[in-house]
Amino acid sequence: MNNLTVNDLLSKVAEYNIEGLEMVKKAYYYAEELHKGQKRQSGEDYITHPLNVAYTLAEMYADTDTLCAALLHDTLEDTKITKEQIAIDFNDDVANLVDGVTKISRMNFATKQEQNLANTRKIITSITNDVRIIIIKLADRLHNMRTLQFKSEFKQKENAKETLLLYVPLADRLGMHIIKSELEDLSLKYYNSDAYQRVRDIRMKIDEDTKQCREEMLQTINKVLTDANIPHELKIRTKNIYGIYKRLEQGQKLSDIHDLLALKILVDNVAKCYPTLGLVHEEYFPVNNRFKDYIANPKTNLYSSLHTTVFGAEGRLVQIQIRTFEKEKIASYGLTAFWNINKGNARNIMQENLKNKYQFFESLVEIDQTFANNQEFVEHIQQELLSQRVYVYTNKGEIMELPSGSTAIDLAYKIHTDIGNKMVGATVNDKLVECGHTLHNKDRVKIITDEQSSGPNIGWLDIVKTTKAKRQIKAYVKK
Repeated sequence: MNNLTVNDLLSKVAEYNIEGLEMVKKAYYYAEELHKGQKRQSGEDYITHPLNVAYTLAEMYADTDTLCAALLHDTLEDTKITKEQIAIDFNDDVANLVDGVTKISRMNFATKQEQNLANTRKIITSITNDVRIIIIKLADRLHNMRTLQFKSEFKQKENAKETLLLYVPLADRLGMHIIKSELEDLSLKYYNSDAYQRVRDIRMKIDEDTKQCREEMLQTINKVLTDANIPHELKIRTKNIYGIYKRLEQGQKLSDIHDLLALKILVDNVAKCYPTLGLVHEEYFPVNNRFKDYIANPKTNLYSSLHTTVFGAEGRLVQIQIRTFEKEKIASYGLTAFWNINKGNARNIMQENLKNKYQFFESLVEIDQTFANNQEFVEHIQQELLSQRVYVYTNKGEIMELPSGSTAIDLAYKIHTDIGNKMVGATVNDKLVECGHTLHNKDRVKIITDEQSSGPNIGWLDIVKTTKAKRQIKAYVKK
């Protein structure tokens, strides 16, 4: 929002958190005083930056402590205030959040690279203590990317590359689709401006060419659901610029991108999702191999929806997404949706969900415990958590997430250490394979074990991809 004021922030907070208003207001004027005289490269008073960061978080219904920390997030780095003083003037939670998003001082390192590696580790591992730290960092990065035009071309490209490599995958991991999509588009705009302009023009033409198709489908589906007494809301979206760019770079044609256009149908409970799907298929023929039930089997970032691709009006392929209003919040905002869904207890529920339902959490802890060296830590995080992934099914139908290039051995150890240690083979899509077989998306995998197995082969260390598998194989061999 241009020319954002403190009153805009307070009005937004008042929509959902009257109790927190006074504390948020106090944090704003506290930060404004501390940053007095400081300017951004745009020439604006520095306080405009933390104000915008806090506003982005208020749009997600962030709690009071998170909003205060967002307003104060640069004070430890850029002013003389201390963490101890913030704890006295606010509380320990606010002080810890501000400290969590503050860069480690350059004085502690011999080189700039060492400092950057340490700060990257600090950002990523903050998730294990309080996920709100990384959420503040994502909102911080979003505003910095929105105002990147005031930086030098070198800095623009450097920030865009870092955003694509670190912040976009982190937003994706947490299910924060709205933030992820905007960060992707902004990064492409500065990293490869020619490609950005070209694909933006293509996207605008798609919007123009599909206007009649969209209007016809909205009217038809609205009437069908109204006649069936299914309360609903309809939304249309065109794939983001970076998403289209990525598919085209992979050699696909526009006509191959089945989710170029998506029509979202929101209903009030899961029981209405499946009848809605049936009604849609009565109106529009489905593409048979394009149906996915992420309600019965949610994605690993808790995304939950029915997906079907149909031949829409004018013969255009249109992806239909059917989910509840609550699941739409999670689809858009990921883990942060619990601020809205659970209100007061959201922080604990977010942390509990992260620990128990997000598969990357265990891998992150494993990598953190294994590598003391910051460069090794960051390299393994990039390889295992922030790069391409494959999703496979166990014989029980569970979706398991692994880094691209993983083997059946990696899956065995991911399921349980004992299964990895007793593994003698596997079946993939009902075919018998060797333990070191490389897995691909949608493979159905059953691990074969034998109680009399002599244990993992030392040669497995050369082919496995995950830190957990390597660590457990080494431990077994050593024992």
